[in-house]
Amino acid sequence: EAAPTTVERPPAKIPSPEALRDAWNYARGRTGEVSFAVIDTEGELRGRSEANRYPAASVVKAMLLAAEVRRLKHAGARIDPTTDRLLTAMITRSDNGAADAIYGRVGDAGLFRVAKRAEMKRFTVAGHWGNARITAADMARFFGDLDRALVRRHREYAKGLLGSIIESQRWGIPQAAEPRWAVRFKGGWLPSHALAHQAAELRERDGPRELSMAVLTDDQPSHEYATATVRGVAERLLSPSGGGA
Repeated sequence: EAAPTTVERPPAKIPSPEALRDAWNYARGRTGEVSFAVIDTEGELRGRSEANRYPAASVVKAMLLAAEVRRLKHAGARIDPTTDRLLTAMITRSDNGAADAIYGRVGDAGLFRVAKRAEMKRFTVAGHWGNARITAADMARFFGDLDRALVRRHREYAKGLLGSIIESQRWGIPQAAEPRWAVRFKGGWLPSHALAHQAAELRERDGPRELSMAVLTDDQPSHEYATATVRGVAERLLSPSGGGA
């Protein structure tokens, strides 16, 4: 008589419906504006106010990175030491001067090309990277398929930068996700608005699952409150049974 076959269950979807509901309710209860979007481990985009536009702040630097490595590829150029220094400073330390220099190379057109390739629907920019406006859904789309957003020639280099943000800027999503998840991300903040954003790709270190998310805030009581909001949403989205850590 044949032994009974064991059918392995696929890993549970993250976020679960309960976790998504808890994140939604938490965001609704926070002061100011809060939007989030998540592309779950089954590829479905869900969120709260995910199509609302916000000033992008430094989150757009991830798109500047994608635009510059694409420009280099089409120019047949390598990443020389000057470019490496600029891109490293712009991403890992969120240096604005470096972002100005990279924007001077790629311009609005380069950013719009990245947005089109990433299938972002509501991205806008005019005249300077600091004027960019984003939605949570669009940033979840960008980080949900970095292989599509980044040219193959410089893909691992660019991903390495997004995984090497300095410790003082690893608030929010990384705090909620690590060490269980490997995180590639970019954050942004405007203290004058008490605005804080993050968008990220998350890959399970000891499993097959991956997802992306973006949490955008504005009009928060303080920068500390804003970063706590980002972390609170992310903790709930990643919780196996809903509810924050």
